[in-house]
Amino acid sequence: MSVPPARVSGVAERWDRERVLALAPDAPSQRIARSLASGRTWPATGAGPGALWGECPGSAAALYRAVVDLSGPAYRCSCPSRKFPCKHVLALLLLWAEGTVPDDAAGPPGWAASWLATRAARASRAPSGDPGDPKAAEPKDPQAAARRAQQRETRVASGLAELDRWLCDQVRQGLAACQQAGYGRWDDIAARMVDAQAPGLAERLRALASVPHSGAGWDGRLLEEYALLHLLAVAYRRQGELPPPLRETVRSRIGFSLRQADVLAGGPPVRDHWQVLGRRDLEQDRIRTRRTWLRGHKTGRDALLLSFAATGQPLGDSLTVGTDTDADLVFYPGAVPLRAVVLARHDDSDGGPPHGEPPDGGPVAGLLAGYAAAVAEDPWLDSWPAVLEVTPARVPAPAVRDGDGDALPLHPGAGDCWPLFALSGGRPVTLAGEWTPRGLWPLTAWDEGGRAVTL
Repeated sequence: MSVPPARVSGVAERWDRERVLALAPDAPSQRIARSLASGRTWPATGAGPGALWGECPGSAAALYRAVVDLSGPAYRCSCPSRKFPCKHVLALLLLWAEGTVPDDAAGPPGWAASWLATRAARASRAPSGDPGDPKAAEPKDPQAAARRAQQRETRVASGLAELDRWLCDQVRQGLAACQQAGYGRWDDIAARMVDAQAPGLAERLRALASVPHSGAGWDGRLLEEYALLHLLAVAYRRQGELPPPLRETVRSRIGFSLRQADVLAGGPPVRDHWQVLGRRDLEQDRIRTRRTWLRGHKTGRDALLLSFAATGQPLGDSLTVGTDTDADLVFYPGAVPLRAVVLARHDDSDGGPPHGEPPDGGPVAGLLAGYAAAVAEDPWLDSWPAVLEVTPARVPAPAVRDGDGDALPLHPGAGDCWPLFALSGGRPVTLAGEWTPRGLWPLTAWDEGGRAVTL
């Protein structure tokens, strides 16, 4: 039994070791997987269209059986490990990346074929993401859905009124005691926003607990965040007066989400050869988020793709940093539309730009001008894509400086970022990252040979 062709049409070419190791849940898994891929004999391995399988000896009497669906990617192993993917799956992928897994024309054995067939059947029953797909249609009971939507609007309005009173209390009491206050000051109001079905506000409030301990100028940063929260509450109350793009931004910041099918149906696709600039993984409340930044070669447009997974589960890994993909993207509505979803991917037979070339880095002044224009449209914007031609420096804190002498500080959370300094060696590099109010978070740099190096 083989995987149906429809499930494997978008499978990428053979991965490299870096892409495989990036899937590992932690450093020990990477280390053990390398050992299993080099120092152990796998009695049986095979590769077919969009799938890998293999058997590996372990601590149990029976061989561990690992299978990978490359179109996901998705994995399964019979070992008792709670890590995902486990060391056996990683080792199998490493063997395949090295070209030591043979192609098997006979297809996967029964134990692997049954799991792959189950996944294929489940995928065929799921909504395809095509706006014309009947399985992506409206809810079965539109009236009940409308009642639930109205109830949520009422809860959110009540929660925002309470948030406004809380903000007034904070300003009236002053900020001096915030450094001695525990996390409860912000956790309590955040929990109230969760009850009010405004998760975006809850996330923003929880993040405030660390601001009083963020160094010099913390009081100004905290007051600025309070002002933005107040502005968001006022904007929601007056959303009927706002232009539609800004209204969508306000609602998304509060936590109203759009179904992917509605996004795909509501906006025109933008086709381009998109260069994968960098990605950043975050974890909060047992949810992992992967932020992947793209830039179109023809349009020059930036795009942000988000994927989510529970802790221990794999994140989307179909796009490799430093590569290009010919794809149709549809952007979420908003005052500054950055977030997008992939509608379709194409082969490169129409002749796109050369693959793997570094993007064109710009000056610091151009980045800040673009960011200022974006913030004028979306005051709550907290990150902006940056592609710069800069030299790392210490002035005296870690920073980057362009050829005009303009400098940007690196984000405190990025630390010393020694890989960036080592790659540069005092010479200019092309650097992609996220510009935030607290500094530049470096994501990817390109060495002299044009190879992308994740930081």
